[in-house]
Amino acid sequence: MVRKMLRCRHVIRQIQVPLLRAHSTSSNPPGGDDPNDLHPIRRTFRLLGNDIRKIKEFFVPKEDKFDSENEAQPIATSNKFNFSGDKGSIDEFPTHCDVLIIGGGGMGSSIAYWLKQKARNGLNVVVVEKDIKHERSATRVSINGLSHHFALPETIQMSLFAADFLREAPEHFGTDIPIKYMPYGHLVLAGEADAEMLKQTSQLQNDLGARNELLTADRLASKFPWLNTKGIALGCYGQEREGWFDPWALLANYKRAAHGYGAHFVHGEAVAFEFVSQADIIVSNAEKSGYQSLDKVIIQQPDGTKRAIKFALCVIAAGINSGDVARLARIGLGEGVLHLPLPIDARKRYMYKINTQDQSAPGMAMPMVVDATAGTYIRRVGLGGDYVCGHNALPGEKVSADNLDVDPTYFNERILPALIERVPAFANAKVVNSMAGLYDYNVYDDNGILGPHPYYHNLYIASGFSGQGIQQTPALGRAISELIMDGQFRTLDLSRLGFDRLIVDKPMYEFNALN
Repeated sequence: MVRKMLRCRHVIRQIQVPLLRAHSTSSNPPGGDDPNDLHPIRRTFRLLGNDIRKIKEFFVPKEDKFDSENEAQPIATSNKFNFSGDKGSIDEFPTHCDVLIIGGGGMGSSIAYWLKQKARNGLNVVVVEKDIKHERSATRVSINGLSHHFALPETIQMSLFAADFLREAPEHFGTDIPIKYMPYGHLVLAGEADAEMLKQTSQLQNDLGARNELLTADRLASKFPWLNTKGIALGCYGQEREGWFDPWALLANYKRAAHGYGAHFVHGEAVAFEFVSQADIIVSNAEKSGYQSLDKVIIQQPDGTKRAIKFALCVIAAGINSGDVARLARIGLGEGVLHLPLPIDARKRYMYKINTQDQSAPGMAMPMVVDATAGTYIRRVGLGGDYVCGHNALPGEKVSADNLDVDPTYFNERILPALIERVPAFANAKVVNSMAGLYDYNVYDDNGILGPHPYYHNLYIASGFSGQGIQQTPALGRAISELIMDGQFRTLDLSRLGFDRLIVDKPMYEFNALN
């Protein structure tokens, strides 16, 4: 029965339906230039006219002809990035859209950026975010890392693409908000238990285009004299396209670019879905009332007002709240496939800024060090003896989004002993600042869920990437945009990360020292 249902779903998805739904706002249209854009028929004819004009120009090319509405503009020589498309306004409340994205953090904003960068005025995109200051966002406790030290080809390839994307960030976003990419590498340390896995994954990473080398304990001690190699069987040092960057700058650039291309950002919380019956779609194990697709989302605004947004497609990219949003769509509460919940939970991460003036402490050439034996990481910050280190809470540890306090004893009991054991120069280090935050965590197999939901024909999911999401957002946002606009993955095949693996119980475990 599940096989029949999946086959039916794939047949349905092969039907390409243009996303030219009517859209309107409570005030003037975005950009305020042409009120006729609000009329669905006029809008459709305008878009068809653009297509006909492009076809004509293909057969009868004209020199010096550049269609600014449908092709990316080159970067100006100044710091001003020339966006093409209507400017979406945060103040307007759109009542209709083609694509609704629930979640405006790194994941949701990346999806909006890629969709609008490709489609411009041809696609109306709305992003709903309840935490516009991102005080509960996973970006708050991002390790800022860019690493290829993974075991799955998909994850490695996404990270390699992210390295190229960040390196070319001025071409994508301009130079107003620098990404601050620091290519100082990653060093992963493993004990005897993980040494063989580290060796196998290093081979795979190099086969796919990464460049790292395996170092024995003696070679580690020679290359990094500040490192105590006791208990270390093997290290893997990434030599190229690894390091760290400013995740807040990346998030700001996504939002700025998406807004510049015409995406609308709405401050509010999704509190309910409205459904519509579709007798023309037959799904095995559907609800007794027949198949119902998602039609509208109810948004509660900060003042308590509730308003509806009608959409053609919806993407759940709400981080730690993705499971709650999925339940609003009856995922985990219905029959058949709908009885399977979206297994996204919150996990706590503790971060500390420490300072030491010890002359033997790591210097400028220090990579980000990930100690798999202790589950901690540390990297240098600036030139004043500051370092950032962190530790993830153990799986199963209960967390609350309302309690992000840092236990003052946690650092001394859980983190400091491991740091001193690995880098003795930190024996007299002092905590300068501390913070805690939450990231979305897939309790099924510690890996993200990406792609269409197997029941709803108009719902996509992008969540649960276990604290590594921000470095993967360039590839993940592009992937969702391909599914929506092309009906399939075109660059990286990420189909194994889909929800279907929960149905057939085939987990995609990832070797990652920080998960």
